[in-house]
Amino acid sequence: MIYDSKMLTVVNKGETMITKTTKEYLKTIYVLYKQNGSVRVTDIASKMNCSKPNVTKQLNILVKNNLIEYESYGDIKITSQGEKEARKTLADYDIVYILLHDIIGVNESDARIDASKINSVISDKTLSKIANYIYEELELDKLNCNFNIRNEECRKCAINKERNKVC
Repeated sequence: MIYDSKMLTVVNKGETMITKTTKEYLKTIYVLYKQNGSVRVTDIASKMNCSKPNVTKQLNILVKNNLIEYESYGDIKITSQGEKEARKTLADYDIVYILLHDIIGVNESDARIDASKINSVISDKTLSKIANYIYEELELDKLNCNFNIRNEECRKCAINKERNKVC
């Protein structure tokens, strides 16, 4: 097994595994696409404050893993598998953000910044334990609504423990 520290990917017999850094690129592509309808290398480099060559290296990893479709100097298109992975990455961010902001009271700006940083290094096992804690702490299974962790109104409902309110 060879570690390529520049791209933070693990290479094994010519295959690449997706790391948290690569997932952040995928998440950024997904968000930019939802905001703008199209995504180019320049957009990603600007949003992530990195160089175009670094973006291109990560795009090649995403292409090899069938998460995006991309040809040099063209638009970047996310595949259905890529969209699924991007949504999972966003949900992971939301879990950490909710812990920081809604449960322990970190201000919104710091919680957003710290959630991104924490999410880039936290293990899936630890993240799962945090998610279970949040669901238990907020008693989300007892809400009388169609709770959705990504919906701000649902989170307010959960935090305020308004159990009879339907969002």
